[in-house]
Amino acid sequence: MIDIFCVNDGKHYPVEEGYMVAALAPEKVKDAKTGKEYPVLAVLVDHKLKSLDTIMFEPHQVEFVGYNHPEGRRAYLRSLCFLAQRAARTLFPDKVFKINHSLPSGLYCKFRGGRIADEDILRLREEMRRLVAADLPFTRIKMLSTEAEALFRAQGQPLKAALQHSLGRYFCSVYYLDGVPDSFYGPLVPSTGFLKVFDLMPFHHGFCLQYPSDEDITRTIPRQKQIKLTNTLKDYGYWCKTTGIVSVGALNQKLLNGGAVELINLCEARQERKYAEVADKIFAERDKLRIVFIAGPSSSGKTSSSLRLAQQLKVLGMNPKVIELDNYFVSRERTPVDEDGNYDFEALEAMDLELLGKHLNALLAGEEIEIPRYDFKQGKPFFEGNRMRLEENDILVMEGIHALDPAMVPSVDQSRIYRIYASALTSLKLDENCCISTTDNRLLRRMVRDNRVRGITPEDTILRWPSVRRGENRYIFPFQENADAQFNSALLYELPMLKYYAEPLLRRIRVDSPAYAEACRLLKFLSYIVALQPSEIAAIPPTSIMREFIGGQTL
Repeated sequence: MIDIFCVNDGKHYPVEEGYMVAALAPEKVKDAKTGKEYPVLAVLVDHKLKSLDTIMFEPHQVEFVGYNHPEGRRAYLRSLCFLAQRAARTLFPDKVFKINHSLPSGLYCKFRGGRIADEDILRLREEMRRLVAADLPFTRIKMLSTEAEALFRAQGQPLKAALQHSLGRYFCSVYYLDGVPDSFYGPLVPSTGFLKVFDLMPFHHGFCLQYPSDEDITRTIPRQKQIKLTNTLKDYGYWCKTTGIVSVGALNQKLLNGGAVELINLCEARQERKYAEVADKIFAERDKLRIVFIAGPSSSGKTSSSLRLAQQLKVLGMNPKVIELDNYFVSRERTPVDEDGNYDFEALEAMDLELLGKHLNALLAGEEIEIPRYDFKQGKPFFEGNRMRLEENDILVMEGIHALDPAMVPSVDQSRIYRIYASALTSLKLDENCCISTTDNRLLRRMVRDNRVRGITPEDTILRWPSVRRGENRYIFPFQENADAQFNSALLYELPMLKYYAEPLLRRIRVDSPAYAEACRLLKFLSYIVALQPSEIAAIPPTSIMREFIGGQTL
């Protein structure tokens, strides 16, 4: 007999060796904050995500999770992708189904080699619903990696085959649904019957695969058409294709073949061109534009982007002057609080909008202002004689999370403002069915930078991340389409670079930490990526956005 401790009910269960953990699972789990109940989708065994068919041979701690838990949502989404893949193979056996990247409303999917008709999307939706009604099980087997590589290549999935080849592992896991094999990089739900909530929305050359909303799991996430964001992702996807690096397998092979420095130089050259293009657009309207606002989510490279853009504007003969929007916070006693009673520094009301609008209008009128300096320790602004006026060739550059929100400076002439949205929007994929989360990319950036610059532990960065994400969803993402230009700060070589710095930090997180499960997930994700070597990292130029996170920047 072995002892299993269940976190959900706080009880110990003596069971025999070889016991399947699903037998202990309740039908539903309750969310501690909302009190809502959710069907059980997967289980954390000693904080590591496992499928419900896991067999117990030793004492363990288990916690059953539903869609209210991030790991439950990931298990649902992986399984939904497999469901779509299986339905596609039934209806279109001569085509290869691909999941390209995330969209605000779901995942952008298409078929290699052509557009899919709207009536075919309807057929695909009905086939997926038929498979859900059949409640077919997802099964997993261990297979020789060479066999899996040959299997995926024969199925017309060269990205999966290339990834297996680049990893050089002896065994790998292969999942099956109704006789069709596929690979996923984490557990799935027990069966298709768990995937009742989804939808397909025609989009571009394919469709958007929609999954349940976080707030209401009985409905899919609201539909949003964000054309500018989609075009940015499309542009980056085209760039990946021209370099021949559209997947992690191809990236790994490039590094293993000694092409790291060449790739770094190529990526940096492209990014410099992008900054120059934005500067050219501003310069073309220099008689009208006097203010540039830059916004973006956490660790998107806003600070470096503003400095790089300033360089390009100087090349064109303009004189950029920078004011940090953080200087316009209200005094601590006027700072709003969130639903938990904590100061909400990311709310628009946390800023002195009246003073900001007054200063911007004064600058546009050719008047001089005195810029405040905000003391975060004392929680109040100070005026110390820092004065500014916009001269003939001057242009004001301001960076902050609310810069795209029209409610920030409604009293200012909007035609004098140029707005830029910066984010790290990677179109790189693990394989045909698994796109890389841009959120994970930014989390790794922030973890490395916070530990180096601010002395914040990787554990604290992980635990603060949900709060950061809530702020982004409220105050940044709804205003992306307001941007006059969207700048993508993602670089093809950055995940291999981040692996070098982030892996040692993640391994320091203790098994009893509430951040341990997320650390394990990130470590597993990084295990599919070949790391850069120190000599290759040295080739990253001192003006690179990446230097904002790893150090050595000269901007």
